[in-house]
Amino acid sequence: MKLGLHIADFTWPEGAPRLGPVLADVASAADEAGFDRISVMDHLWQIFGTPENEMLEAYTTLGFLAAHTSRAKLLTLVTGVVYRDPGLLAKAVTTLDVLSGGRAMLGIGAAWNEEESQGLGLLFPPTAERFERLEEALQICLQMFHGDETAFHGKHYQLGRLLNSPLPLSRPHPPILIGGGGEKKTLRFVAKYADSCNLFDSHEVAHKLDVLREHCTAEGRDYDTIEKTAILNLDPGAKGERVGEVIADLTRLAALGITVGHGMVAGVHDLGKIETLRTEVMPAIEAL
Repeated sequence: MKLGLHIADFTWPEGAPRLGPVLADVASAADEAGFDRISVMDHLWQIFGTPENEMLEAYTTLGFLAAHTSRAKLLTLVTGVVYRDPGLLAKAVTTLDVLSGGRAMLGIGAAWNEEESQGLGLLFPPTAERFERLEEALQICLQMFHGDETAFHGKHYQLGRLLNSPLPLSRPHPPILIGGGGEKKTLRFVAKYADSCNLFDSHEVAHKLDVLREHCTAEGRDYDTIEKTAILNLDPGAKGERVGEVIADLTRLAALGITVGHGMVAGVHDLGKIETLRTEVMPAIEAL
């Protein structure tokens, strides 16, 4: 079992003037502690607390994190497909991969925040169309990651030349993670296109994985080649009072086949919490 750190709340002491240095310290500490990956949300308004709370644009932030880490994988959890046209998205992920030395992942989903999208004038079509766009975006990104410049003519996207230079450093391409547990489309797309899935920690995890296995069978995909991740509360508590609970949650998820426990730590600017996860949680789950 590996751990991933999800940094989503940027309402920290001292506010915006110190946000950059504090975020750099958090990322460096997580990287040095051995977190397998670091992620941010792809939102433009904050969804924790009130929309007016501090929020950072995802790919600018990931570029910043790349400069302050050396080993952790970097990704959004997850990109809303309608927030960027697929050609631009593929280029952004490729740029992150090249500049980070091959540490980028593409986390992607169908998007859900209609209020945010309407507020900033972003495209937000009905659910069925968002999933159609998600599938086309996956096809475009894979094509660009592999250097196939052939024109793409889909229902929603028309691209004349899929030039992507330089190509990503990751081989065969930056890993693709699809977030969500939708049984008809999301998990089918995981089986067909993705390297990794991300599920919410709930009583449905075992069932969702069974559904994914069925889709893999239908798609002729080896279920075991897909990385299974889950998002959960990794906060160990101010004095380590939640360490036992975190270990128990990770142990339970590992028994279901989850190999990466990925989550938020409330007040993560307190670097002592990252140290607690390093010294008390990571050794306990190393063999899971």
